[in-house]
Amino acid sequence: MFNRAKAWGLLPETMVNPCREIIRHRSAPRGRLLNQEDLQRLGAVLDRYALIRRDQVDIIRLILLTGCRSGEVYRLRWKEVRRDRLNLADSKTGPRTVLLGEVARNLLQQRRRERKRESPFVFPSPYDLTKPRVCMPYVWRRIRAEAGLADDIRLHDLRHTYASHAVMRGETLMMAGRLLGHRNTITTERYADLADRFLLDAVERVAAEILKLSDPCPS
Repeated sequence: MFNRAKAWGLLPETMVNPCREIIRHRSAPRGRLLNQEDLQRLGAVLDRYALIRRDQVDIIRLILLTGCRSGEVYRLRWKEVRRDRLNLADSKTGPRTVLLGEVARNLLQQRRRERKRESPFVFPSPYDLTKPRVCMPYVWRRIRAEAGLADDIRLHDLRHTYASHAVMRGETLMMAGRLLGHRNTITTERYADLADRFLLDAVERVAAEILKLSDPCPS
């Protein structure tokens, strides 16, 4: 609360947070990561739903393509959308910039062409264009079930999936943290085990290849 009050300018920057010495309870990280097969099945279901649940499908895809929090996507305003980036005015960690890949840019450009001019939101409520869409847990549950995903996979896990695949492609934990907008590297440490396991797999593959090449009497 004190950090947020300082970010909003309600408290002076020089004020010492009286809660800074409190040690937080370290609960086990929640969430599941989607592998390549999971993502392929999810993509197929999203393609089927695109005609009947366009907004929800675009929200899910934008989370996957940017690593944004679901709330950041739901509340996204057109004034925050630039050609190659999102300039989020108020994310969980304060203002931040999210760079957009080609697919995400195309998705937003298509929505801009179809934009309801009276709404400031990329995903406006169908009942009140002055407000953003609200959470859609029932739609996600249906899509998740049809894609054969585990029942405990949340929309938020799509954000972590984005970062996990960045790590598995060789990006550093620091880079993964920047992609997710983490202020503290400790928050990104949940991916350390993933990175180690991925590196171990690479070590085993290299060792097997070296053994094969150095075997004087291959079978």
